[in-house]
Amino acid sequence: MQFNTKLIPFAIAMAFAGSASAQEIIKIGHVGPVSGPSSHLGKDNENGARMAIEDLNAKNPQINGKPVKFVLQAEDDASDPKQGTTVAQKLVDSHVNGVVGHLNSGTSIPASKIYSDAGIPQVSPATTQTKYTQQGFKTTFRIVANDAKLGGTLGAYAVNKLGAKKIAVIDDRTAYGQGVKDEFVKGATKAKPGVQIVAKEFTTDKATDFNAILTTIKAKNPDLVFFGGMDSVGGPLLRQMKALGINAKYMGGDGLCTDALPRLSGDNAPESVVTCAEAGGVSPELQKNMDDFRARYKKKYNQEVQLYAPYVYDSVMVIAQAMTDAKSSDPAKYLPYLANIKYQGVTGLIAFDSKGDIKDGSLTLFTYRNGVKTKTEVIK
Repeated sequence: MQFNTKLIPFAIAMAFAGSASAQEIIKIGHVGPVSGPSSHLGKDNENGARMAIEDLNAKNPQINGKPVKFVLQAEDDASDPKQGTTVAQKLVDSHVNGVVGHLNSGTSIPASKIYSDAGIPQVSPATTQTKYTQQGFKTTFRIVANDAKLGGTLGAYAVNKLGAKKIAVIDDRTAYGQGVKDEFVKGATKAKPGVQIVAKEFTTDKATDFNAILTTIKAKNPDLVFFGGMDSVGGPLLRQMKALGINAKYMGGDGLCTDALPRLSGDNAPESVVTCAEAGGVSPELQKNMDDFRARYKKKYNQEVQLYAPYVYDSVMVIAQAMTDAKSSDPAKYLPYLANIKYQGVTGLIAFDSKGDIKDGSLTLFTYRNGVKTKTEVIK
């Protein structure tokens, strides 16, 4: 297998060079929804984890002078909190050395206590709900910006850049959807106190018919609709908005901001309508690394990166780097090194604050041009 060794830091490459005999097996757990409405995002994440594991093992890795082999234990939480805690306990019982995941805040937050109780580090590449890192768990980390930054930035952008004056908000009642919606409202009203939130509606993360709430919203004549939730609901919602003649701008967070949105909305995601944000982003000087990763991913899986595969890749690599620094795969021994990591990854420099949030997290704003997700700007 060929891969770009520039994506693996020199320290890891040197520490991992060695014999493959008498290998210690290091289990990395990954959890995401590989079934259900968000399965395309969960599989994207799992693919990123597998790429990282394969890249590490291709270097014949060593830790503390002893050969090791990284093994991925991938589990499906189906975006369901109950299933999320079940598979979290399964990973604990399997004695994994670290966990990457979950995708959804609603599954990641309850699972985080299980990992904390077991002392197993959890690095999420996608969980944005602020509560995730505010529980006091020393094992909990994320490498993307949280909802306070994501939703707040979108709220300010809606009123200051898009000129929104009358806003309707909808969420899917999940921890993520409600959280990003609440932060959006805070950001919008703080940026322009006179802005009107003319409607507050909610649906579910499995809904398909939005006629009732959209009819209510249409009567309020908003110039912008914000949706807190995933693309599997947000796409059909946009399609039904247009069918009802709601000609408002449409905004959402990272769950909405996928390559699949045009397809899910019936190819109805023109540039003049949609603005969304991804809870991450690279500055221009790091764009080549991201482009190289995306090209490798497409060659390997014959599809484009959907959303967070690069952040999953970096999450695995961050755990591996911490183990290398600690000279141990024992969670109790490498956890302090993970908390103090400084790692230059595909997605940028990764370092954590005292709560486990990424320092100086970026956001990337996107629109859609000719049905293609297109970057507009990166905001620090």
